[in-house]
Amino acid sequence: MNVVFLAPSYPPEMQQYTRGLAEVGANVFGVGDSPKGALPSTLKPYLHDYLQVPRIMDEADVMKRVSGWLRGKRIDRVIANWEPLVILAARLRERFGLPGMTVDQVTGFRDKMVMKDRVKAAGLRVPYAFKVKTQREIREAAEKIGFPLILKPISGAGSADTYKVSSKSELEAAIAAMRHVEVVSCEEFIEGEEFTYDTVCIGGKPAYENVAAYLPKPLIARSNEWLSPVIITVRDLEQPKLKPGLVLGRKVLKALEMGDGFTHMEWFLTPKGEAVFGEIGCRPGGAHLVDQMNYTGDIDLFREWARVACWRSFEAPTKRKFNAGIIFKRAIGEGRITRITGLKDYLRRFGDHVVEEQLLRPGTMRRNWKQTLLSDGHLMVRHPNWDQAYEMSFAAATDVTLYAGG
Repeated sequence: MNVVFLAPSYPPEMQQYTRGLAEVGANVFGVGDSPKGALPSTLKPYLHDYLQVPRIMDEADVMKRVSGWLRGKRIDRVIANWEPLVILAARLRERFGLPGMTVDQVTGFRDKMVMKDRVKAAGLRVPYAFKVKTQREIREAAEKIGFPLILKPISGAGSADTYKVSSKSELEAAIAAMRHVEVVSCEEFIEGEEFTYDTVCIGGKPAYENVAAYLPKPLIARSNEWLSPVIITVRDLEQPKLKPGLVLGRKVLKALEMGDGFTHMEWFLTPKGEAVFGEIGCRPGGAHLVDQMNYTGDIDLFREWARVACWRSFEAPTKRKFNAGIIFKRAIGEGRITRITGLKDYLRRFGDHVVEEQLLRPGTMRRNWKQTLLSDGHLMVRHPNWDQAYEMSFAAATDVTLYAGG
């Protein structure tokens, strides 16, 4: 099994998918714009070969270079798990006549308006939305939708460049802030709790399912620096509260003609108990969500995804053992981290349930919290009981503090 895997070293979690592919018997042909000599030593043993390209986002150039590089070689799969590259992977599959999702199918997971149109056509509830390019079109769409509304990139991910707009003055401010975004989705704001619906699919049918709760909703977390965003995977997927979202998610997969691999969907549960579709990608969730899912069931989804991608088989147990919470911390101040308070006491209280502690250490430059959800590091906890997992997660959010200065 010879597999072309796009961007095997970046984002960093792609290295785990590369490992998974090699461990299930694939010869991994990596393609990326990182120099071969700069690839992590831990990654190199899992690569059969590697092609460095000038710019991985330059689709036409990458296709030309990959075609030349692979001439005379047998290739069985072309795969990408990073959102910006899923269309490129589909184009390469079509060029080489390989199995997998087509450009049209992948576009349904990449273009938010195409996505919503196809989901709506299947009779599923989606936010009222318009695809707009000019300032005039944005204002006209806002008039039709009414406030509050959401503005976000048509092909974005991770709540970047996403704004809740509640008035004309806020609309003008958001328009000014989004001038660099070429195509925008202007859509109805949905009030309610926000969850994920994550799967590993074989032929569009989930072999593995996950739901995680955003606490608070991503848009709020991305708008308030002082917050410590929390995400908790839910152990009990059989509870009635989540049933509407699971039913919705499975129908969305069918409507969008999902093939093999990961999906990451976001959905809203309104105060009336209605599940409303948000958006979906045919790739794994970021920000360590796959690590959380692994801790939820004591499995290795990096390897199981690879098994699905290569052999269309999922062998890991799907029993959920824990609620797993991740807490992202943001330092107070600017510059380098100077100290961490509350961590020793926190670990003394909950250390038996802490599975990861990856906070930036004093002397490290603080990260730009607007550019990465990972912020200045994280803690990850797990517990079979939801209330305990919730308590530990929010204790980390409130009782552990990082300071920066100088």
